Amino acid sequence: MRTPVTDWQPRLALDADIPELEVLIPLSVRGLQAAHYSPAQMEAALGPVFGVDRQLIRDGTYFVVEKESQIVGCGGWSKRRSLYGGDRDRVEADPELDPKCDAARVRAFFVHPAWARRGIGRSIMSACERAIIAAGFCTVDIVATLAGEPLYASFGYAVIERYEIAMTGGLSLPVVRMTRKLRI
Repeated sequence: MRTPVTDWQPRLALDADIPELEVLIPLSVRGLQAAHYSPAQMEAALGPVFGVDRQLIRDGTYFVVEKESQIVGCGGWSKRRSLYGGDRDRVEADPELDPKCDAARVRAFFVHPAWARRGIGRSIMSACERAIIAAGFCTVDIVATLAGEPLYASFGYAVIERYEIAMTGGLSLPVVRMTRKLRI
């Protein structure tokens, strides 16, 4: 039996969640991105593109959803310049954005493959949009994976451009830049 959408209650992620997130992210990528990316692309993207960004957790902008004390989904938003990626290679804090003239970012959504398509991503996205509005932003930018594009489109995000993120070994990862103005 599928769990109804209304049962999911995202909470803010804590530093103590990081080890579990580091297990969830590769599971999610390999299980849910395989229809869109090759194994080589997924492996090259783990870390630099798909990874934990501790700054989001420290900023209080990253959410997790749990089922029976296990994290089954995560995702967040950012008031910082980076559009995607883990913090593995970052040496200093990302500069903050100005809500009066910059767009907030939606970042790093991952769901455990066994819990996909049950409203977890939608619940996190709703929590993000509420927090983004509360922080004074009125526009949101996303660099979406091909697998994530339908979720964001269902929230009214429009495609701005399609491009490829360069990765090691001459590989690239096709992504979709999307945006939306939020009602305040």
